[in-house]
Amino acid sequence: MAGQQTHIIVFANEKGGTGKSTTAVHTAVALTMMGHEVGLIDLDPRQRTVTRYMENRADTARRREIDLPTPDFRVFTGSTEAELDADYRALADGKDFLIVDTPGRDDAFARHMAARANTLVTPMNDSFVDFDLIGQVDAESFKVKRLSFYSELIFEARKSRAKADGVSIDWVVLRNRVQHHDARNKKRVGDALNELSKRVGFRVIPGLSERVIFRELFPSGLTLLDKGHLGDLGFSHLTARQELREMVAGLALPLVSEADRDKIEQSAA
Repeated sequence: MAGQQTHIIVFANEKGGTGKSTTAVHTAVALTMMGHEVGLIDLDPRQRTVTRYMENRADTARRREIDLPTPDFRVFTGSTEAELDADYRALADGKDFLIVDTPGRDDAFARHMAARANTLVTPMNDSFVDFDLIGQVDAESFKVKRLSFYSELIFEARKSRAKADGVSIDWVVLRNRVQHHDARNKKRVGDALNELSKRVGFRVIPGLSERVIFRELFPSGLTLLDKGHLGDLGFSHLTARQELREMVAGLALPLVSEADRDKIEQSAA
């Protein structure tokens, strides 16, 4: 497959702490386990969260002498958009998917790659603090008052991309860390997201709940999908795997079939 045919998935959110890197890593590993050729590029050379995760994964594979399906990864350390274009195109060459993890802040390179995405994923925690990134709500009615700068930025990027090459960027808002015990807040945030989605055309899909296991896995670089390497896990972790399967299904990626998604459960059985 030529690099320009690679499906580019960009995880972007200008706020930190939304589970962006965790979902990017698990998506990359899930697609790799399905048998796809996957590239993963980290655009944050300061934090290097994704890079450290993948380095930890490689160290664990060597230390335990096990095979851990791992995407081809690198961190971008350049200083110009031309260097970024060269790096991501080289990594994308021959890949089915290229996953891009961006910094949790306003970043020129993140905006550059967002405009080149086929699928743009914006993870957010299920609260109005995070909702404020994409829109503002009335304090009494919780109805959407206006779009945020970020929504307007993505809206314009999608228009420009469609005009330039006819590609429609699929913008997906991923609801991470939904608070199941707070039904009223969950409904208010959900209603506001649905209202805003009709204005700017993003899709809303379920993400991953807040679980200690995700933080505990980072030092080893393991994921919830690594069969036989995690020890005994409880029911909640089996539920987390189902959440991951549903998240991948919600992304509605090309080349990913129902049989592919079943491999997530089979690999983690």
